Amino acid sequence: MSDNKQQPTVHAQNPTQGIENAMKRIKHRVVVFSGKGGVGKTTVAVNLAYAFAGSGLRVGLLDADITGPNVPQMTGLTGGLGTQGGMIVPSEVNGIKIISIASMVEGGTPIIWRGPLRSKVIDQFLGEADWGDLDILVADLPPGTGDEVLTIAQHTSPEMAIVVTTPQEVALIDARRAANMAKKLEIKNIAIVENMSGLICPHCGERIDLFGSGGGEEEARKLDVLFLGKVPIDPQARAEADNGRPIVLQAPESPISQAFIAMAAKIRETLQ
Repeated sequence: MSDNKQQPTVHAQNPTQGIENAMKRIKHRVVVFSGKGGVGKTTVAVNLAYAFAGSGLRVGLLDADITGPNVPQMTGLTGGLGTQGGMIVPSEVNGIKIISIASMVEGGTPIIWRGPLRSKVIDQFLGEADWGDLDILVADLPPGTGDEVLTIAQHTSPEMAIVVTTPQEVALIDARRAANMAKKLEIKNIAIVENMSGLICPHCGERIDLFGSGGGEEEARKLDVLFLGKVPIDPQARAEADNGRPIVLQAPESPISQAFIAMAAKIRETLQ
């Protein structure tokens, strides 16, 4: 695929029918979102997707954060979107099918669109793309409770909403809103991930709770939702993501990778 970005030519069809047809071929649908930005939502979405793939599942990853798409950076995806037979063809990186708006614009170009246009693009990514047969589709949503979250929830009927938070109260306030939104949308399974939960000092081995610890687990208990687990801070994970290499692929035995792999197994068990 070339590095030139291009607008895809999409098939002219009834959007609703196209989405329904696409969803019939996807066994499970999971959305990953957060009440606020900066909590590592995309890191969780990307590494869970690759953890699923590592267990033998056919996986799709939809970057639905239209104004802040980071999935390509974290997965090493380059080039524009391809088309075939009037349908968008997802890019494939290390065995996962990926679609992102970042493949349609030059790097650094701001996407200054109102909500309805952002939702329309998501509809195209869902119903006018050839996802094929998938075991699971992971959708990385923008932070907050806006149009894109509603669009995905209404059109894909997700079976699980994963709310990513950090342990401190300022993040938990927004995570609470996100979880309650998932309840109002009647998503069957709701889960919380506590990200950035402690740093293991590389010199002395002591645990440093930079943002506290246990806040996400306690919030899950209060809301009566599933707690998937804690993800520690790992400088290597940040460095690998900056270079387009998910940590679960680069260092599968590391504590952070093992946390993602365990979460993926718990999600599979819940969905099945």
